[in-house]
Amino acid sequence: MLVIYLLLNAALYAVFALATSIAPARIAAALGFSLDTPGRIEFLTVYGGLELGLAAFYAWAVYAGVPMQRAALMFSLFLYAGLVLYRGAGLLAYGAPGNTVLAVAGLELLLLIGAVVLVLRTA
Repeated sequence: MLVIYLLLNAALYAVFALATSIAPARIAAALGFSLDTPGRIEFLTVYGGLELGLAAFYAWAVYAGVPMQRAALMFSLFLYAGLVLYRGAGLLAYGAPGNTVLAVAGLELLLLIGAVVLVLRTA
């Protein structure tokens, strides 16, 4: 189950990095961003480069074996806890700029729940 979870993370981040690289303006607009500002470099770096790095990390963790897989699971727990906390606070404070943001929030929540379940099962 852990390997499937990690491979799912690798695949999701690879798809998001590829989509951001191919159509940055479209992805940005779906998330409520405008790339008509100097912040577009930051958007491309975080939504393209960071996600590509995460995809590679999760794929490598599967290859590296059980100790690294468990470390990647704990990383996921903290990563998604932070994302869910901040996205949830943002949604409460500002509302959702569109359905894409709500879908991303739901996906992050599911990935957090998955990490919690796997941590509890492997403890």
